[in-house]
Amino acid sequence: MAWLYLTFAGLLEIGWPVGLKIAQTEGSRVLGVLLALVFMLGSGLLLWLAQREIPMGTSYAVWTGIGAAGAFLYGIVFYGDTATVGRFLGVGLILAGVVTLKLVHE
Repeated sequence: MAWLYLTFAGLLEIGWPVGLKIAQTEGSRVLGVLLALVFMLGSGLLLWLAQREIPMGTSYAVWTGIGAAGAFLYGIVFYGDTATVGRFLGVGLILAGVVTLKLVHE
């Protein structure tokens, strides 16, 4: 169950930078900040639950890895962020680290 909590925590981690991006739009500042806070709270709560069974360093690395990769892809798809080979390689390395941490978890 801890890995499920951690996976969902990582997915919610994507939401708060999106909320902050929305907050940069005039007229959407309050909504964006509120969204970011809700996603932060949910993500943090699930990370806390996951850390009851998964070591802190592993859970934090996986949590941020999922969040970073998700925010990266979200930015490309919805905000027209640059999609270069180098950027994809960097995110691929992050994901490889996340998978490695899951595989070696004891």
